[in-house]
Amino acid sequence: MPIGKLLVFLGLGLALLGSILWLGGGSWFSWFGRLPGDVRVERPGFRLYMPFVSMLLLSVLFSLIMWVVRRLN
Repeated sequence: MPIGKLLVFLGLGLALLGSILWLGGGSWFSWFGRLPGDVRVERPGFRLYMPFVSMLLLSVLFSLIMWVVRRLN
């Protein structure tokens, strides 16, 4: 699969996921950013979110998806 087609399909998938979350499916992902190891600091006038573990989990998931795509080619 050429890289152009792959980028189009990934973009469409991301748009679909964004639409689902925007239209009320966000409760499925309420855990995101709240895993042990994610840093949240909330003070008056200051908010800091550093979702280390959540981003690590997404990185592993994306790597697995890309590995499967490469194996299918």
